[in-house]
Amino acid sequence: MRPPYMRIPYTDVLAAPTIIPRSATALSGALAAVHEFFIAPSLSSSSSGTRPSIAVLTGAGISVASGLADYRGTNGTYRVNKTYRPIYYHEFLHNHEARKRYWARSFLGWTTLHKAKPNATHFAIKHLNDLGLIQSVITQNVDSFHSQAHPSLPTVELHGYLRSCVCTSCQEELPRDDFQNELARLNPTWAAFLQEILASGALDTENPDEQRARGMKTNPDGDVDLPGAQYTQFRYPACPRCLVNPPLTENGTRATVEVDSDGAWAPPSTAGILKPAVVMFGESIKHSVKAAADKVVNDADKLLVLGTSLATYSAWRLAKQAKDQNKPIAIVNLGGVRGEDVFFADLDPSQQGSQGARVEFSTNELLPALVDQLRQYPSVQTAHTTSNYIAETHETSVFKDMLS
Repeated sequence: MRPPYMRIPYTDVLAAPTIIPRSATALSGALAAVHEFFIAPSLSSSSSGTRPSIAVLTGAGISVASGLADYRGTNGTYRVNKTYRPIYYHEFLHNHEARKRYWARSFLGWTTLHKAKPNATHFAIKHLNDLGLIQSVITQNVDSFHSQAHPSLPTVELHGYLRSCVCTSCQEELPRDDFQNELARLNPTWAAFLQEILASGALDTENPDEQRARGMKTNPDGDVDLPGAQYTQFRYPACPRCLVNPPLTENGTRATVEVDSDGAWAPPSTAGILKPAVVMFGESIKHSVKAAADKVVNDADKLLVLGTSLATYSAWRLAKQAKDQNKPIAIVNLGGVRGEDVFFADLDPSQQGSQGARVEFSTNELLPALVDQLRQYPSVQTAHTTSNYIAETHETSVFKDMLS
């Protein structure tokens, strides 16, 4: 009997990419290839005389320039720290001590979120939409940068978002800022310590050597590792809705939600557990979100993949879905991509990007330059006046991605 399938972070070493077309090894060639990908008619658009509809699939790589730590890049945690293991959904749900540890380390990692901003890639995506060239985005990222940079462009957040916590019992959402304030109230010693390490600048760097010198290590999921830290005393709040009205269990009895004298969740509670509103490892994506992502791919003529190794199956299958529908795919990513040969094996060797492209450049370098090129292209008309992407690029700072 086949053992049950358990989703884990994909940590295999990815093969170096094969650049397509060969001329795309230089920035000028990469721009030409992706430019051709955008303007070439697709099978469906050429028959209808309309402009091709392009969907975008993004990953953590596009937010590195905003200060986010990397996962699988050269200095990514999964490559540098081979022993790193994120928390799994079943652990978080069933283990009070595991939740203490998670929220303590997350409490420290969350504090710099307000400093981080969308970068030039996010605004280039906005401008490509303004030019009528892309219609929708699917993102694996949980940083909400897409919605900040282009709120009018439909975006499916495949793995959820960090801006809220959600109750695992009643599904009520609580703004993460409010939750952070509650963590500080319940844990005054940790709150004071947080102010100390903020003053020391220990959270202002992603350099592993500098972090170790300051007595800590930050993983890309916002997990601040403090050697010797005592997590057992850390407290976290219960869901306020479940506290007032405990939900019914599957057998029809009323669940138990108890708190200590300060309002912290306490055993033997059986409900009211708040978690980050993201999809943890071992947790399923909501059917409605999966269906929305499928529709984006199905409705598009082409798929542009940005800043992701597609190591997560939920993202890889979307690219494979586009390929199975014979839709051109372009991938812009630094480093290898999981199973990328599947997407380009049957391309005409002489094609220059119209059927697909694979380039290895930073999206922050390539996409703004692409926008400038496309703005000069005769057939591309702006949908409305937009300001220059450089003016919209905000100052960036460190942000801790707490996917798990």
